[in-house]
Amino acid sequence: MELYTNLRAGERGAWLSIGTYLVLSAAKLIIGYFGSSDALMADGLNNTTDIIASIAVLIGLRISQRPPDENHQYGHLRAETIASLIASFIMMVVGLQVLLDSFTGLWSPNHETPSPLTVYVALGSAAVMYVVYRYNLNLSKKIGSSAVKAAAYDNRSDALVSIGTAIGITGAIFGFAIIDTITALIVGVIIIKTGLEIFWEAVQTLTDAFDTEEAETLSLLIQKVDGVIDLIDFKGRTHGNMMFIEVTVTVNPYLNVWESHRITEKIETTVTRFKPHSTALVHIEPHEFPNAIEEDYHF
Repeated sequence: MELYTNLRAGERGAWLSIGTYLVLSAAKLIIGYFGSSDALMADGLNNTTDIIASIAVLIGLRISQRPPDENHQYGHLRAETIASLIASFIMMVVGLQVLLDSFTGLWSPNHETPSPLTVYVALGSAAVMYVVYRYNLNLSKKIGSSAVKAAAYDNRSDALVSIGTAIGITGAIFGFAIIDTITALIVGVIIIKTGLEIFWEAVQTLTDAFDTEEAETLSLLIQKVDGVIDLIDFKGRTHGNMMFIEVTVTVNPYLNVWESHRITEKIETTVTRFKPHSTALVHIEPHEFPNAIEEDYHF
């Protein structure tokens, strides 16, 4: 139940991001258009993709809260990952459009000087996004949500993009008008890069990829559990914010059922301490001791 409570709490961060991006994207697109700044308009388009990504996170969080049913016995936690995958495609399409418009602008013989107001809008946007980043980062640590944490890092990258936009616009104001268009080109590349990163992470999760460092750490922790003689198989996968671990360990063959069960509980406790939202499936097998004496291996 705590997992679903955290998912509901994570919606606050998604709603904050959506509201902020709506205001900032509208301001950047309007002021960028009338202020003759391609870079600020590109930053505004970047924020429109962030709206879509935040909505995808919100929808994913909502669907993920549905309890397991007959067709989804592991729950609906992967809905968030699927939503992120869809959002990544949208982001890449918008990024390509920004690149196309920027390349067209590079060959344009006339480059208008942006209005100084566009610089203040970009800097103000960077400040606002940094505040949102800090809020979502603290929220992600409090509730243990990887989705909200990813949204926080997206907020931080948007703040950095806005700072770069302000620098580009400033250069254009001081007589290098083409710098504004070049900055828009860079923003387009950043949008596509972010979309590709989200796409790759979603694909990794959906294909049951598992972090090798986490696998090594968990393997070492399990091997140190009192009563475990050897770890002969380890499998892991993620399901939304949940981690599912399947291990096969060998124990003293002369243990009774109750003693073997105690070892499985110790392994499960070890796994949940490392990853609070996780489930461990432990298979026990007898260890073969050459010339073993039964009394030597009882607890």
